[in-house]
Amino acid sequence: MRVAYLSFFLFILSACQSSSVKTSQEQQTLNNSNMNWIYTTNIYEVNLRQYTPEGTINAFLKELPRLKEMGVQTLWFMPITPIAQKNKKGSLGSYYAAADYTSVSPEFGTIDDFKNLVKQAHSMGFKVIIDWVANHTGWDHVWTKTHPEYYLMDSSTNDFLIASGMDDIIELDFSKPELRRAMLDAMKFWVQEADIDGFRADLAYWVELDFWQEAKKELEKTKPLFWLGELDPLEKPEYMQVFDAAYTWTWMHKSRDFYAGKVNLDSFYQVLVQYQNAPGMKAWFTTNHDENSWNGTEYEKYGDAAKAFAVFTATWQGLPLIYSGQELPNTKRLEFFEKDPIKWTGENKLHDFYKTLFNLHSTHPALDARVPVQRIATSADSHVLAYQRKKDNKEVLVILNLSPLPAKFNLTNRETTGTYRNVFTNQQTTLNASSVFEIDRWDYIVLEK
Repeated sequence: MRVAYLSFFLFILSACQSSSVKTSQEQQTLNNSNMNWIYTTNIYEVNLRQYTPEGTINAFLKELPRLKEMGVQTLWFMPITPIAQKNKKGSLGSYYAAADYTSVSPEFGTIDDFKNLVKQAHSMGFKVIIDWVANHTGWDHVWTKTHPEYYLMDSSTNDFLIASGMDDIIELDFSKPELRRAMLDAMKFWVQEADIDGFRADLAYWVELDFWQEAKKELEKTKPLFWLGELDPLEKPEYMQVFDAAYTWTWMHKSRDFYAGKVNLDSFYQVLVQYQNAPGMKAWFTTNHDENSWNGTEYEKYGDAAKAFAVFTATWQGLPLIYSGQELPNTKRLEFFEKDPIKWTGENKLHDFYKTLFNLHSTHPALDARVPVQRIATSADSHVLAYQRKKDNKEVLVILNLSPLPAKFNLTNRETTGTYRNVFTNQQTTLNASSVFEIDRWDYIVLEK
């Protein structure tokens, strides 16, 4: 009798475990399918302070229909948390010097304003991610009073440790389990209360990798999230165990040097090969809040090549990332610690340009971030970059004249034959082995087969 009972008990236990494993596997499959959007999305960085004269969440709401029409899919908001006042820079301080992790800066509005924004954005099909500054806080963050033990100390001053020479921020101590728990709870707050879809991790590589591993595991118990890391996978490939996508700083600097004539196209291309061999998705960009404010606008860096490089960011393997005002286009550096609104004119000259790129990127199977890129040889490879993305019988062919001179050439790859549509002009053209291209200086052609 005991043997029979034991056998029955083991049978039930085994069945429950099998069901549990199956349920877990099914849930993981569901989570993965729910996250397919990250491979075709684009990312639009929102600088709330400078976006409108009001600089508020509610003022930004009226921009959602325009951005939706332009094809924007993921909105990344620079930090919306309160800004520390002690040792602040300028009259308004830095977004990245937080005074509290679980509330909204009065400069921008209220937590209810942000919840409403996320709700409206979701209803329109947007995803929303927020900047998360885990490595450091401002000098008068609430934790400096309630939990000073969360911080690293400077033995020479017997005060909080300044973060890498930036004297308006102080470093947290991730060797403390209590700090980690508090940070996870703060991140979870935004997922559970505001229903955000992910995080852009500021200076992600300044924080221990195992914290991000713990954070992803813990937070995704609530919902699957998109993780964008401010790090370069060429320099910190191990962090791509956590982050879905990361920055392409090396490419961005190399492209600037290329336009300045400091390196040739072959050297430029070799960086792209390195990225192809690096883990994770790459977020390609020509500017962002740091670049614009500190190193110059995209037009200071790229001049006439700015649009060609923008085409590259949306068609090479990975995700395009653009900054507030690029559709204008914004040609001025925005103040970082002061009010300095973007000078919108009512005529966004690059709206249709980005709309074409974003819609192509999000809808064309060949531009899914999981589809590899193949360079196409030309008779002018010293200054022309041609490449192909192909998924089954779907194909996109991109040709960039990365030169200050017009180019006349042909493609030497016989796979690029057939009828194509120019996505910008809607004109059709038939390519064969003898087709000759003529393309203006710093110009581009994007063809859909």
